[in-house]
Amino acid sequence: MADVDLSRLPPPQGLRVVTGGHLDPQALAELRAEAMRPSLEASGRFDPGRVRRRFLDRYDPTATAAFYDGSELVGFLVLRQMPDHLYLDHLYLAPTRQGTGLGAQILQSIQEEIARPSRQEIRLIALTGSPAGPFYERAGFQRTGSDGIDDSYRWRPQPA
Repeated sequence: MADVDLSRLPPPQGLRVVTGGHLDPQALAELRAEAMRPSLEASGRFDPGRVRRRFLDRYDPTATAAFYDGSELVGFLVLRQMPDHLYLDHLYLAPTRQGTGLGAQILQSIQEEIARPSRQEIRLIALTGSPAGPFYERAGFQRTGSDGIDDSYRWRPQPA
């Protein structure tokens, strides 16, 4: 199974994309903890060490792209190639960049530059009750299930 070619992602306006071995996994884990904190605190489940470990234990630089404004890390994603779909394992933005349209721009790039040309659906999970669910629904994802902790979503490219 080939890795997803994240170099095909166009950089969001004013930002640069960094992939592969040039990434700092500790900085990515820290950004994840910052981004998830409000939703996890609201559900009574915030454990900063666990949030970081869950990312670092499965870190794969070949599936990761980070977004920088100068030297400032403002977001990252992890997109994994599965046998029959793409799995968006992570998409996090720094709290100061949330709600600016940056996440929608990144997600649209994944859909248009990677998923649609390869005719692959994208699947993901999002914490139940978090703002992530409505964000993905606005981008055309459909909720496909829930285990009470996480909701499952998928997006299918429509034929041209």
